[in-house]
Amino acid sequence: MRSLVFWIVFLLLWSLFPIFSNRAGAEVKYFPIPAVSSSKNDGNDIGMIVPALITGPDGDLKYLVAPMVVYNSIVGTRGTINLFHYEPGGKELRGIASWTERIERKFLVSYVDPGFSNGRYSIGLSAVHFKNATVRFFGLGPTTVEGQETNYTASETRLNWKFGVYANEVTQIAVSQRLRHMQSIQQGATELPFSGDLFPEAPGVGGATILGQRISFHYDTRNNLVTPTDGMAVTAYAELNYNFKNGADPLYSRYGLEIKKMFASESKRAILVIRGDLQATLGSDVPFYEQSSLGGQNNLRGFGVDRYIDKQLIAFSVEERIHIVRTRLAGVMADFEIAPFIDTGQVFNSFKNVSFKDYRITPGIGFRGIIRPNVVGRIDYGFSKEGGAIFAGLDFPY
Repeated sequence: MRSLVFWIVFLLLWSLFPIFSNRAGAEVKYFPIPAVSSSKNDGNDIGMIVPALITGPDGDLKYLVAPMVVYNSIVGTRGTINLFHYEPGGKELRGIASWTERIERKFLVSYVDPGFSNGRYSIGLSAVHFKNATVRFFGLGPTTVEGQETNYTASETRLNWKFGVYANEVTQIAVSQRLRHMQSIQQGATELPFSGDLFPEAPGVGGATILGQRISFHYDTRNNLVTPTDGMAVTAYAELNYNFKNGADPLYSRYGLEIKKMFASESKRAILVIRGDLQATLGSDVPFYEQSSLGGQNNLRGFGVDRYIDKQLIAFSVEERIHIVRTRLAGVMADFEIAPFIDTGQVFNSFKNVSFKDYRITPGIGFRGIIRPNVVGRIDYGFSKEGGAIFAGLDFPY
């Protein structure tokens, strides 16, 4: 029955991507590669991924199909199909279906068009359902210790849409809405204590159904949204949320400001990237998984995902992306980079409680493979006093 469900979802996703060879001039290249990774929270993976790159008559990448089978040391065998369709102007249609031997599932469909209607608007839609059996929770606050580590399974569904209007070529005002349904946290897949036993009073343990409305401001002078080499991006947002499962105090708000600046050398073989991030959450009984967090693939990369959680956040990162080599890979040109970095930041309950002694610093190094203008693959290792962490992804951290 599980196999039948997986293949039905696979066929539905496949039907969204008409990538068969009847496209005139299309070229398909395959290159099987081993999938070996180790993650702070998710355990060790070993398996195989067989990406297929489909290019158009002009040689530009149009489709990326990446079936993968791996064995994970915690949840067992996992089968995944990743489908990506790229069009000029930054349009991207993505589908992911994943089924794991123990507990975990993931099904995602998303579409983004940053230049909708001749570049006057931007639109984005996404839907995802997943179960993650290796989520960690250490409690709330900047001083939680490694000995408080617990585990739970997160089972949730998310829906999101976004519509933006360009004031000019680099400025956009956007509105968006999201629905997040989180079931009561369940027993995890590791041997760690269950989060619900050690933190029964943590807000959100019993689940949440959240409807959020956001207005955001975007200023972006970067020369590409996915694989930029120069420019600056500023994002500010305000968000009002309603938790239908919290009858006593259902409303809370979130605010954020992120600034990213790239300094490229004349040859663009070395690019210095600086990012600052400020977040604030106002309200009582805000579910802990709705609050700000540090740790993971995009900030404080020496710690596991969501290592530190609290209502407010300050983070700062510096990364130097150094070009190593350009080569032809499966019929398309690929660039490879090495990227030493330093991440720092802290979470806190109130701005009155900000203290430099609670700042965490994680140096590290990253390796990047880039097929411009649409594809980034990366592996980052960050070091911390808790042993460090390794993360892989299909985008830049910022």
